[in-house]
Amino acid sequence: MKRTITLAVAIVAILIATATAQTAKAYGFISHAAFFSVETKQGNLLDPQVFVADAAAHAGTGPQGIAHAAGYRPAYGVDDPAAPLTNAQGKELGITVGKWLSARGQVKLSPQGSNPRAIFLFSGLVPRGRYSMFENHFTPSGISFTPLDGTGKTNSFTAGADGNAKLALIVAGQISRAEGVLLVYHSDGMDHGMERGEIGVNAHHQLIMRMP
Repeated sequence: MKRTITLAVAIVAILIATATAQTAKAYGFISHAAFFSVETKQGNLLDPQVFVADAAAHAGTGPQGIAHAAGYRPAYGVDDPAAPLTNAQGKELGITVGKWLSARGQVKLSPQGSNPRAIFLFSGLVPRGRYSMFENHFTPSGISFTPLDGTGKTNSFTAGADGNAKLALIVAGQISRAEGVLLVYHSDGMDHGMERGEIGVNAHHQLIMRMP
């Protein structure tokens, strides 16, 4: 009898695992620079939230209304891949143009009632960089952002020394086709709770996944 019960439990576990595997869906991320450049019809790949040194650059306000110091400008995909990135004020971010743009990510969403379980896998991130997951809400009146977990308490993580990271969390509500998932790098090493931080200064969008 005990053996029969054990076998039955094992079969149930297999069926549950199989059902989960069948219902889980995987989605890939793209660089925020690529997403922004396509959405705004840029002539070249442009990242408005990270910067490179340029002696000819004047202080001013770049795309997305981000003010930058003299001697720095937003980074382009055609810039030297070995050029170090900075924030809008010239503080180095600890990663080069090429490394920043080569980051990759994937998320698997498993339905669990009204709150899906998300498992993220990332590579090419800022080594030991502090990150948070946010949700984009695209509406006719504009774009808003909320922590993916709804509270800003479990949506952050630190990348490994090799730039890889894995995170599992419960999403606050279903993600619809009018929304996306955003990976935000905190260059000050701090979590910002319900907010992303100051964009271009201590918060920088690196990857995004727009629901198809």
